[in-house]
Formats: sequence, structure tokens, C-alpha cells
Amino acid sequence: MDNASLDRAWTPQSLLLFAFPSIVMMLFMGLYTAVDTIFAARFVNTDALSAINIVCPVVNVTVGLGTMLATGGSAVISRELGEGNTRSACEDFTLLVIAAGAVGLALLAAGRLWMAPLLDALRAEGPLLPYCRDYLGILLLFLPASLMQTLFANLFVTAGRPGLGFGLSALAGGVNLLLDYLLMVPMGLGIRGAALGTGIGSMIPALAGLIYFSAARGPLVLVRPRWRWGMLWESCLNGCSEMVGQLASAVTTYLFNVTMLTQAGEDGVAAITILIYAQFLLNTLFFGFSMGVAPVIGFLYGQGNRPRLGRVCRISLCFLAAVSLPVFAA
Repeated sequence: MDNASLDRAWTPQSLLLFAFPSIVMMLFMGLYTAVDTIFAARFVNTDALSAINIVCPVVNVTVGLGTMLATGGSAVISRELGEGNTRSACEDFTLLVIAAGAVGLALLAAGRLWMAPLLDALRAEGPLLPYCRDYLGILLLFLPASLMQTLFANLFVTAGRPGLGFGLSALAGGVNLLLDYLLMVPMGLGIRGAALGTGIGSMIPALAGLIYFSAARGPLVLVRPRWRWGMLWESCLNGCSEMVGQLASAVTTYLFNVTMLTQAGEDGVAAITILIYAQFLLNTLFFGFSMGVAPVIGFLYGQGNRPRLGRVCRISLCFLAAVSLPVFAA
């Protein structure tokens, strides 16, 4: 596939159809942890459900770092594709993949080394502590795959293959659902089974992305990188708003957890868990749409096609306004 998937006369219908796989893909990714909470509540106990929300800020920070690299890097790479610098785009793309893997390994090492003080800071204590330790300890092992999954979810769109990203996320979600049941119910692994199901599910898009982008197809392919640290800095700056959003979610979740533990104990944390994930699933609509249209905007900006760029921006703003009003009213 060439750049024709991004270089076209966009209409509201074509732009929404292009972004639709990204919206559904983000919904599936948001359901990963939600599935864990459902199975934990049904097949373990309320303390296990609460424990998942206690460690949720760690997940938020991880997703924030991955999204920062992914969205910021996608903007840079799509701009280079629009400018016709395909080789430079591939070099920067490869550098982003290496950076995401390095960040994942660093988080894994730091998490394992300082897990005890981290759990203490999150207020994982009493009956919740063993559940938090088991769940977080396994999730940490899959952090590199989780960051790769987030990166490739964005860059499949940049490569003009949003449908492939959606298909892989749907497959990963199905595997997560199946493994959660098998590991938690017949095999009796409890909350550790939930963490394993989520981690193994995240490996599917990560490995598939590495295989797909290693082959010489499409505008993006893994090549020998050019170590442009300025590009990484620009990607982080471009994606810092998404990182701040996830950090805000982490802080809010932490404060909710502390308040509920003080006022209502473990059952209070379990109750707020349901509300937090309901809100997150609503937000995935906006995350997915932004992910879907960002490469289009970056490509048209790099191409210097101001009329098309303005039209895409107007369509996007109208869509967001039209969707936000019913959600706000509800």
C-alpha cells in the first residue's frame, strides 16, 4: 500500500470510515482491563476487583508513555511521508520502535526492583496487598509488549492499514477473554490468571506488528535507524498532551482509591472501579477518532495541502462537537 490511502479528497463519510477501525480498536484495548475486573468480581472476590483498581495508576502511566511516543511519533512520521521523505520516515519509525522497547524494559526493571515501595505508595495494604502484588508482578513482565502494542496501534493507521490494527486488537481481546476464563476458572489461578490473560493478549499485536513492518510492504518498514534524538524529543513534545491526560487519570484514580479506602474500605474501591471504567470506555471514542485522523492531518501538513488540511480539521471539529453534546447531556 502506498501513500494514496492518506492522499485523497476527504469527505465526512470517508474520514469517519477511515477513523472507524481506530475507534473500535481503542474500545477493544479499553476492554482488556475491564474484562479483568469482571472476571475478578465474578470468579475471585471483591478484594481482587479492588486490587486491580489500586494498581491502575501504574497502567495509566504505562499507557501514557506509550501513547506519548505513538501519537507524537505518528505526527512526525506522517509529516515526513507527506513531504515525500519515505526513507527518513522509516528510519524514524524504527527508532521509535527501539525507544518503546527500551522504555518498556526500563519500566519492567524499575517496577520489579521497587515493587514494595510502589505498592506501599499506592496504599495496597491489608487483604488487598497479596492480590495487588500478584496482579502487578505479572503485568510488569509484559510492559514492553504493552508499549509495542500501543505504538503499533497508532502506526498501523499511519501506514494506511487501520483495518489491520483493528483486526489484531479484536483478536487480542478475544484471546484475553478466553484466557481469563481458562486461567481463572478451570485452572484456578485467580487474579494471576487475569494478569496473564491481559499480558499474553497484548503480545499478539506487538509480535504481529514486528513481523508485518519487518517485511518490505507499505510506506513504513523497519530499517537501520538513524539516531536522531531531536526526533524523539519532538515526538515526546507532540504527544505530551496525551501523556498528561493519562497522568491526570492516574492521579484521579489514586485519590479516589485513597478516599474510598478511608470512607468505605475495600468495597468502596470496588464500587468506584466500575464507575471509572465506564467513564474510560466513553473516552475511547474520542481517543480512537483522534488516533485515526492524526496521520491524515500530519500527512497533509507535510504535503503543504492547506485546503484539504483545513477541510479535514473542520470535519473533525464538527464530528467531535456532534458526539460530545449527547454524551454531555447523558
